[in-house]
Amino acid sequence: QVQLLESGGGLVQAGGSRRLSCAASGRTFGSYGMAWFRQAPGKEREFVAGISWGGSTTNYGDSVKGRFTISSDSAKDTVFLQMNSLKPEDTAVYYCAARTGLRVYSPGSYEYWGQGTQVTVSS
Repeated sequence: QVQLLESGGGLVQAGGSRRLSCAASGRTFGSYGMAWFRQAPGKEREFVAGISWGGSTTNYGDSVKGRFTISSDSAKDTVFLQMNSLKPEDTAVYYCAARTGLRVYSPGSYEYWGQGTQVTVSS
């Protein structure tokens, strides 16, 4: 079992920045890596960014490339999402997830999920 706890969500103005954190505990060595997804009301869950344990490989969704950066602190089993140049369309619940499957961009590859943290970007 892997437990994930997100923090850092809140209200931010358009153009601003926010950093999300995800603390992982439990059998994290059984996962290939971590990722952030987001889900806005009425929309499907969307891949935001992913990182392999050790940070050697990162992946980003097209809508956040150049604005968001994923990083990790392996010693603390913590993953971060630095979000810059935020837009109102970035408003969503952001979820941290641990990947046990091979498809990085697919929610189905992620067995463990956090409870989510709300990010609201005001215009």
